[in-house]
This record gives sequence, C-alpha cells and structure tokens, in this order.
Amino acid sequence: MKLEEEMLINKYGQGLVNSKELLSNFNTFESEKKRTFLTDMTFLILQSKPNDNDIETAILESKLKPTYTPCILLKKGITSHNLNKIIALPENELDKVFLLFLSLFKIPYQRRFQEEKNHPDKWWYWELSDENRVKMILKSYK
Repeated sequence: MKLEEEMLINKYGQGLVNSKELLSNFNTFESEKKRTFLTDMTFLILQSKPNDNDIETAILESKLKPTYTPCILLKKGITSHNLNKIIALPENELDKVFLLFLSLFKIPYQRRFQEEKNHPDKWWYWELSDENRVKMILKSYK
C-alpha cells in the first residue's frame, strides 16, 4: 500500500473522506491489486486493536446485510487468519469486503485516535485535516 493510500484510509478513520470515494479508488485496481490492498488493510485493522465487540457495529456501519458472506465470516472473530479467509472470497465479493474492512478499521481507529492524537512518533494519529502536516508526512516518509 502506498503512503498516499494509507493516508486516505487514516483520513477515513478521522471522518475526512467518505467510503464512496475510497470504493471508487479501490475499483480502479485489478483483482490481484485489490487482494493485496485488502491484505495491507488487515495490518491497519489489527494495528488499531479491534475487539470482538466491534464486529456487529462494523457490520451495521458498513450498511451491508448481515447475511452477506463477508459479514458471516467476520462474526467468527477478528484474527489475521479469519480476515485472510474473507479476502480469499470470490472477486464479486471484494467490494463488500472492502466496505466491511473500512468499518472494521474505523471503529477501533477512532478509539485509538482519541488516546494517541498527535503522538509524535505515530503520524497516523495526527490531525490529517491539516494540509501542511500531510505534506510534511509525505515528504518525511517517502
């Protein structure tokens, strides 16, 4: 995942971009790139320290039907192994997986954002609405 893409996901976590914009970007990728991107998202999800109580909320906030396969699989728990099973679903499920992963990321991210906001060593918890800060991150971490 490119730094700019990771930054967009973190901006989503802060409520600065919407899921439609991110889904539109996601749909420009070919199938293999989509799966790679989703795999990279699992790192961001797990880094945000979700818990099993976040599952139902993530499904609700994703606006997906709880009977969709990615939602059913997520109910089995938030482990790397289980998230990888979800990524392995057929290509026609990947948009749903992406939307579900966005919600699964945002919920714990917002908790951590409040705890670690502007931590000097964690740019992903900095206020990303500040364009000067964004430019500094892009310059420093490329």
